[in-house]
Amino acid sequence: MISGTISTAGVPVIEIGLGGQVWPAIIDTGFNGELELPERVRPFVNPQFVGRAASLLAANQRIEENLFLVDFPFDGQTVRAEATFVDGDEILIGTRTLRHHLLRIDFPARIVAIERT
Repeated sequence: MISGTISTAGVPVIEIGLGGQVWPAIIDTGFNGELELPERVRPFVNPQFVGRAASLLAANQRIEENLFLVDFPFDGQTVRAEATFVDGDEILIGTRTLRHHLLRIDFPARIVAIERT
């Protein structure tokens, strides 16, 4: 099981160890992809370019990004996932990454729990 918290801004967050550093990872229930990663973690995830992907963002904004297959540590395993890279320090975990998991977000208790089903 993965445990996390609700940030002071009301965002569900877990921590991911990657490249000898702990990174905040936001559970983004509005993101139906797998991962958005900081450029700084690129050397640690063995990225393999697979092509371009179109995404629809808030306010009907459409963007195209490079898409990579990466080796990502999640729930005690290294999983093969699709990812894009952006400037910044946060990891976004989309709902497709959680497709084999049960996600519990308890806002009053400020608890996040992710369990493999």
